[in-house]
Amino acid sequence: MTTEGTQLLEAATLPKDLTACHALIRQLLEQLDNSTRKLTQMEHQLQQLLRRLYGRSSEKIDPKQMVLFAEMLKQLEAQNPAVELQPAPAAPAAAPRKGHGRRRIPDDLPRERLIHDLPENEKPCPCCGTTREVIGQEVSEQLDIEPAKLKVIQHVRLKYICKACEQKAAEGGPQIQTAEKPLAPIEKGLAAPGLIAYVIVSKYCDHLPLHRLERICRRHGIEVPRSTQWGWIFQAGQMLALMTELMAKKVKASKVIHTDDTPVNVLEPKSGKTRQGRFWVYVGDEAQPYVVFDYTPSRSRDGPMAFLQNWGNDERKYLQADAFGGYDGIYAGQAGGKVIEVACWAHCRRYFYDARRSDHARSAQALAYIRLLYDVETQAHEQFRAQGETGDGRSLNAIRLEMRQKLTVPRLDEFKTWLEAQQIANGGQVLPKSPMGEAITYAMNQWKALKVYTTDGDLNIDNNVSERTLRRIAVGRNNWQFMGSDNGGATAAILFSLIATCERHQVNPFEYLRDVLTRIASHPHNQLDELLPDRWKPLA
Repeated sequence: MTTEGTQLLEAATLPKDLTACHALIRQLLEQLDNSTRKLTQMEHQLQQLLRRLYGRSSEKIDPKQMVLFAEMLKQLEAQNPAVELQPAPAAPAAAPRKGHGRRRIPDDLPRERLIHDLPENEKPCPCCGTTREVIGQEVSEQLDIEPAKLKVIQHVRLKYICKACEQKAAEGGPQIQTAEKPLAPIEKGLAAPGLIAYVIVSKYCDHLPLHRLERICRRHGIEVPRSTQWGWIFQAGQMLALMTELMAKKVKASKVIHTDDTPVNVLEPKSGKTRQGRFWVYVGDEAQPYVVFDYTPSRSRDGPMAFLQNWGNDERKYLQADAFGGYDGIYAGQAGGKVIEVACWAHCRRYFYDARRSDHARSAQALAYIRLLYDVETQAHEQFRAQGETGDGRSLNAIRLEMRQKLTVPRLDEFKTWLEAQQIANGGQVLPKSPMGEAITYAMNQWKALKVYTTDGDLNIDNNVSERTLRRIAVGRNNWQFMGSDNGGATAAILFSLIATCERHQVNPFEYLRDVLTRIASHPHNQLDELLPDRWKPLA
């Protein structure tokens, strides 16, 4: 209650007229309503903050809540029966599920044999005293590990001379020829390619800050300051920048790109304080299977506008992202291309999930509708697996498109009708500024983009692929806490791109980087695509 409202309640100032009393009551009720709404919003914000700090990140709901809407789900299923696909070849036998016992040790790991023999005094036969003979063996295996250890590589350059000319003094003496030393990633540097790759993978894949790596090296008896390690990382990033530029060109050849962004603290050298920079990720489709990170000093629209400049200038492209306004110029063609917005149902679902405490019933009902949309995606994958990948079987994208048109589109129409019915403007009871009202507003504002995925089987229902890719940044900043400069952010983007693409293709990032850093200095620039993670083959 405001001070002004409190003064109105003093006995000396109470109105005597009935109409004035009614006006005062209405004013007080309006103030109470506003206070209640603000309190609800603050409680919602507090719950969100507490969940981000201490709660679990998953958005699972109690399956028992779905029982409340079982009848609604049955009705929708009855209205939209399952799609009957064309006859498909018999499904291959399902692979046996892995149990919880000991896993088989890979055959490609090196083996060290330890022979366990009988003591000499036990080899004679206890019956007749004759020495017993070996008739077989029992072999069991254990995994062991040697911790990372430093070693020194000596580059020995052999010198040659002609003995027949050795005694000649004419023309300055005999000609001496010295073998050439291979080009190094860091000329006259202390670190070999393996050590540089180890530092890069430790920091950008395993999230170890450089001061911990400094301590690890000290345990091995050598001092490698973090400033020296950063010098190695920076120079390696400069050499590998051409690789990520090539990957970026290939990503922009994709029909569909998934993108998202996340903040990172960046140190201001002069002030000693930090400000917020931004990492962006661009995930190519299956035809262009690369992951490219980009760093910008801020979250302005300039970042994605510059990266996607002229993307789709000759054909229609799809960009799947959240509702960040910085992408609006790209959809409007201001970046020079024809780009269609594809919204993310995971983002939309999150709004309804977050509103569950303030409006439990509507939240559960909205989540039930969204669950039906994901059920169609699951059915499409099951149908694809059932038909097998041989014979006349159709592609997953063809199956998804057919099922979305027959099942998803009617369910979306049902959901939109329900959303509209909840709004006060249409006779509903949901306040626009309440958590549920904001969830409904978000869905309605994004509705056109949320439906786009039903028009093309190449599109995904959500943008989770880019969110998962960005998790490496979230895990890393909990360890190294901030970037040392904007140059550090740009270098990190280069190395994150190569490591993430390696992981996408199940390539060991350490082996890849060690080999590429060994070869790239002498590798022709017009053949760099041979060193991309999906095409890379280590030297024999």
